[in-house]
Amino acid sequence: DVYMVQDYMACATSAMREARNGLDLVKKIRKTANIDLEIVAGQKEAHIIYSSHISEQLDIKKDYLYIDVGGGSTELSIFSEGQPEVSRSFDLGTIRILDNQDKDETWTEMKEWIKHNSKKYKNLTGIGTGGNINKIYKMAQEKEGLPLSLSKLKETYNFLNSHSLKVRITVLGLNPDRADVIIPACEIYLAVMKWADIKQIYVPRVGMVDGIIQTLIEKNFANKI
Repeated sequence: DVYMVQDYMACATSAMREARNGLDLVKKIRKTANIDLEIVAGQKEAHIIYSSHISEQLDIKKDYLYIDVGGGSTELSIFSEGQPEVSRSFDLGTIRILDNQDKDETWTEMKEWIKHNSKKYKNLTGIGTGGNINKIYKMAQEKEGLPLSLSKLKETYNFLNSHSLKVRITVLGLNPDRADVIIPACEIYLAVMKWADIKQIYVPRVGMVDGIIQTLIEKNFANKI
């Protein structure tokens, strides 16, 4: 009431999608806070993030594989000429790997999906969003706006993996909640890029919040301009 909010979007992603009591939480939040929370599907999440001016930064004529690595899952979406073509969510995430809860069959399933869906696109380029890939990009010391090459990603992964968790925190300066998950995140990105024959990945440093803002702007102001 104080800020006179006219419209909003409240979105929950991977953790709530996987939670057994996700729908119960949505009802409780609506009852307690009068907020309509939407548990968005992986494909919609990718589309919202892609809408956050990512398409303006990239060549719309090219084909892209959007990769979002979370704690519990990895979201993959192929965009062609600015439009989502196919999407899939896999139960492979950084926390799952750290807890040894990732399954060989899920890795195989993701590999087969990537190879099947990427083969009709030539020169796929990656798009990576999220805290882990942002940190990897920063540590790789690439110039802002330039893509991160597969070889540079491998080099950064090998550098990080050669240090203990303690050293990553105390010497390399990683936050404790980033120092452990960044290793499996690298492994997922490397695997996806290898299977899709991707040589470079853009890291636009935008996320769900940016996409939500852009979506609300388009919804409320597009017709007024």
